[in-house]
Amino acid sequence: MADNRFDALAPLFQAGGYHHIAPPILQPADVFLDLAGEDIRRRLFLTSGQDGLDLCLRPDFTIPVARTHLSGGAAARAGAYCYSGLVFRQRAGELGEIPQVGAENIGRTDRLAADADMLALAVEAVEKLGGKAPAIRIGDEALFTGVVEALGLPTAWRRRLRDLFGERARLDQAIARMAGSQGAEKDARIGFLAALEGADPEAAHAVVEDLLSIAGIEAVGGRTAGEIAERFLEQAALASGAGIGPETAATLTRFLDISGNPDEAGDALTLFAHEAGLDLSQPIADFRERARLISERGLPADAITFAADFGRRLDYYTGFVFELHETPGVRGRPPIAGGGRYDKLLALLGAGEDVPAVGFSIWLERIADPEGASKGAGQ
Repeated sequence: MADNRFDALAPLFQAGGYHHIAPPILQPADVFLDLAGEDIRRRLFLTSGQDGLDLCLRPDFTIPVARTHLSGGAAARAGAYCYSGLVFRQRAGELGEIPQVGAENIGRTDRLAADADMLALAVEAVEKLGGKAPAIRIGDEALFTGVVEALGLPTAWRRRLRDLFGERARLDQAIARMAGSQGAEKDARIGFLAALEGADPEAAHAVVEDLLSIAGIEAVGGRTAGEIAERFLEQAALASGAGIGPETAATLTRFLDISGNPDEAGDALTLFAHEAGLDLSQPIADFRERARLISERGLPADAITFAADFGRRLDYYTGFVFELHETPGVRGRPPIAGGGRYDKLLALLGAGEDVPAVGFSIWLERIADPEGASKGAGQ
């Protein structure tokens, strides 16, 4: 199915300089356990090789394409790739085979123009496959990160909020807890976590590792006892909530509520930064320039909605993200295509440095059967 659909897109990708590749279906499981989002991790098809290595069926194409790029030479070299085939995710009551096509552009240093080009390419590809003038939803994790950094939050809270970005309900709950709201969920382990928070870091780390060793736990979900101990220490810092007040929480919530077309959103972001006393000049300037470049590529502003709380449920995204929907204004409906920027992924895969990269995937079954678009709802 994917290969037949790709035939309609091959001239488009070739004109853009994209080289078709076919990454292996079997992939090392630890890569996805470490770098994919929670939704992907819990739906992996896992197996093991004769050498005992944990393997999985590829649940997406981005990480396999990035690994293929790294295997072929210098990480920072330019590489433009397109692909077609199946990804595999466990789905209740449905086949776990999901046909996708997409593209990845690695090593291009003019990031804002590359973002605009990738969005325009995704829209054109969807339209060639029969999608009707898709509604475009965009977000920018770099803006959220800029707000969190400018507020001077403790390291553990910065990491926690970034981990939850794109999941508004859980993010709101974390912000309420950060502010000490009475309605925030209480952690049953609060006493243990409080004791860890007050201990010397090395001693606390050793205590957690010893407890796991006594319980006979060596690894959980691909994570070692040391990594689990590190997570407990982070949770201890979160449990303390020291130095975080309602005013900071209100500022975060106000930012997350910003939405509108790119022009409206740019003005709202500028006003927010001024009134909150935060220096967001660079991320806002980047946002406005990217919006201008997107407009230059023929995508009308009234077809685009920015939401400050919009992120995608894959942990490797670092900046601009987007989704395309066939039904405008239906929030929560799975997209027919989605993508974004993931500049840190190749470093996490062993490149030794951040490498600019941006891409997208199209869910073919959602275009073929819009009424059944809830299939494979994981992002």
